[in-house]
Amino acid sequence: MGWKLSQSSLLSNLISCPGNPGLAELGDLEMGVDPNDPEGVVELARKEHADLVVVGPEAPLAAGVADALGEAGIPVFGPSAAGAQLESSKEFAKQVMEDAGVPTGDYRSFNDRDDAVAYLNTYDGPYVVKADGLAAGKGVVVTADRDDAIAWVDGCFGGRFGDAGATVVIEEYLDGDEVSVFFICAGGNALGLDTARDYKRLLDGDRGPNTGGMGSYSPAEPDAEDLVGWAREHVALPVLAALADRGIPYTGFLYVGLILTDAGPKVLEFNCRLGDPETQALMPRLESDLLKVLSRAAGDGMLPDSLAWSSGAAVNVVLAAPGYPDAPEKGLAVIGLDRVTEAIVFHAGTRWDDGRLVTNGGRVFSVVGVADTVEDARDDAYSAAHVIQFKGAQMRTDIGRSKVRQ
Repeated sequence: MGWKLSQSSLLSNLISCPGNPGLAELGDLEMGVDPNDPEGVVELARKEHADLVVVGPEAPLAAGVADALGEAGIPVFGPSAAGAQLESSKEFAKQVMEDAGVPTGDYRSFNDRDDAVAYLNTYDGPYVVKADGLAAGKGVVVTADRDDAIAWVDGCFGGRFGDAGATVVIEEYLDGDEVSVFFICAGGNALGLDTARDYKRLLDGDRGPNTGGMGSYSPAEPDAEDLVGWAREHVALPVLAALADRGIPYTGFLYVGLILTDAGPKVLEFNCRLGDPETQALMPRLESDLLKVLSRAAGDGMLPDSLAWSSGAAVNVVLAAPGYPDAPEKGLAVIGLDRVTEAIVFHAGTRWDDGRLVTNGGRVFSVVGVADTVEDARDDAYSAAHVIQFKGAQMRTDIGRSKVRQ
């Protein structure tokens, strides 16, 4: 997102907090401020005379950073902590969907381990068990094995996800292909972005543990094109109205995770931000000036009728550290980045260490190929991904080659 904002004709300076070596190539970094500290972010915005603050991740939104900026009179694009409950609480999201008449799976929420286990014992799988709160995209298990589902319940209530697991949500399993749809929301209106697909599982064929996302591509198949209009009418606008009825105006991104079931599309989950790793596949295809759109949304709440998109495709292959997602290794030297010419490389978990670029997180790079077709974009992404090297690097080999199942 910083890469796209940096291309705007409006921009005089881009400041990233805390940023990484990739964002350092686009503007200034502020490493001394905790992005989850509302007062610290407000102080930084005042010091830099910021014209607009765009809140990217979910944790600052849940912490109330957008609220503090708004109260200080600083233009901000990002929902309040109350609105961000669509992502920070699975139970809240389900309640809003019920109020709005949004098609989704049935669910039950539990604050007691024995009650949750007793419910799992009432039916055969597959089982979908989620920590209610924020868990970096790793708080859910989808399994046909009841013992695995019970173990996940035990992990949630046992503190694996901290306070995020104090409530457990057990949902109906929805069978079908997944599609990601995004909206820019302001003034009760929703402007649709193009579609994408995200691969959550660590291993090829959608196997292995859930991660924050191992790759993506955009646009989704042609049969998903009409989903943006459908999701705006049947999901985004009703949800914004339901929030308004609760006294919660919403300005920010809204990610809608859809499952294309035999009974029609149903909502799997919401995010209150641009999704990762879909953003890396979406932004290279966006031809409109993102900063102009977000500035207007945060100002008078007006949105354009549409956005301009390239006719081509983008494929994002994530390079992850060994041990990801449970215990990623850090400090591993990266080589080959300077030899990449046919792809865009977005930094995620990197840092400089005595002049060496090293790994500093679970997902280290997003390597994005952009071409006329998904197949050609995929070839470019994988060619570049193989050039970048660090010890034990992990990547899936089927990004852009298969649809995504829950």
